[in-house]
Amino acid sequence: MSVQTGWPIARKLTLFLAAIVALLAFISWGMVTSFAREAAGRTQDNILAASATSIAETLRSEAGAIRLELPYSAFSMLGAISEDRVFYRVTAAGEVLTGYDDLVVEGGAEAPGQVSFATLPYRGTSVRAAQVTRVILADGEAVPVTVTVAQTRAGVQGIAAGLSRQAAILSVGIFILAVGLSAYAVRASLRPLNTMAQHVATRGPSDLRPLRRQGPPELMPLVRALNRLMDRLGAAQRRSEDFIAEAAHRVRTPLAIVRTQAEIALRSTTDEDQKRTLRRVIRAVDDSSRSAGQLLDHAMVSFRADDLARERVDLPALASAVADALRPTAEMKDIDIALDASAAAVEGDAILIQNALRNVLDNAIKYSPAETIVHVAVSNGGGEAIVAVSDEGPGFGDGPAGHLTERFRRGERAEGVVGSGLGLTIAEEAVRAHGGRLDLGPAKGGSGACVSLILPAA
Repeated sequence: MSVQTGWPIARKLTLFLAAIVALLAFISWGMVTSFAREAAGRTQDNILAASATSIAETLRSEAGAIRLELPYSAFSMLGAISEDRVFYRVTAAGEVLTGYDDLVVEGGAEAPGQVSFATLPYRGTSVRAAQVTRVILADGEAVPVTVTVAQTRAGVQGIAAGLSRQAAILSVGIFILAVGLSAYAVRASLRPLNTMAQHVATRGPSDLRPLRRQGPPELMPLVRALNRLMDRLGAAQRRSEDFIAEAAHRVRTPLAIVRTQAEIALRSTTDEDQKRTLRRVIRAVDDSSRSAGQLLDHAMVSFRADDLARERVDLPALASAVADALRPTAEMKDIDIALDASAAAVEGDAILIQNALRNVLDNAIKYSPAETIVHVAVSNGGGEAIVAVSDEGPGFGDGPAGHLTERFRRGERAEGVVGSGLGLTIAEEAVRAHGGRLDLGPAKGGSGACVSLILPAA
């Protein structure tokens, strides 16, 4: 089988991880730069607002005139950020009381006491201005007084640029380190693949489908070894399937003949010793026939689970068909099968689900006493489809019942009942192949057993 090769997986992974790290580093640098600019700008705005507010709070009215004493702290706090130039202007009713006459902010404050901000060009540079208006009573008239404080932005921009440079250096360092570590990790992870291929070639995996996808050169030895192993195991599996089917057919037919002859002999003899012997023969034949059938079912479940079919399965219809097929067996013990089904469907292999339900229902009939009812309930809820089979038999006994799904494991109350210990194993493997689970517990009311097949709903 020829398999095409592609790019080396180490190079692809390294480049992929490098691209991711580069993207994350760029995003990180952009976020830090944006946060730095925003933080520096907010700091300047807060100081400008505090300065303008402190100046406005010193305004007062004396003898009908507006008086102002510029506090030193109003300007000294602006030096906390940088050595940028500071400008100010105080106007009363449009008349400049003090400051720079040409410092004009368009729009002005929105309301008395509310600080507004603006960025504007002033004397050949960009400044950030804060403006607040306060109403002062002078000679019984309300006089609006506006205080404007502005500061150049070179210091704030320098702080933001410095933080951006540091973030860029850090991002580049992280990128180089991450790419180096990624390249080392990729190569270290791929190194043992050839050794793994040799070991995998000697083991039997559960999935026997050959690998046909294009792969990198590093994986080609493993792909070729796995494909050769799949071919060998596939051939062995097909031989096993043929042998099991043939053996089951050749075992069941003679057993059926032996059972028929034993029943005829049992009805025709009057000797009690012979009757006891013939009953033991019939019991042994039934046990052998059941075991052969369940071994075939178990093998079939194991094989089909590796290549699971996917189709929509109507659970009420399937449960009804299984119940109808087993109803003659139940009627021989005067057992009634009650079906209570609501709409429910799953995506999966109808044959596997049917086998699982048939084995569970057959167990319920087998362990139920005469003249009782076996209940089969199909429900749907919470994203799960549930088929619950409950009987009025002896139940699972004391302690946890999970171990009963092991092969050939029978419960402590199964003595005297013909069985092989594979029914629950078959059901559990079939349900698990569909991503579901098998729940074992007591039936409602505490009498009998309840086995629930829980599957993901379609």
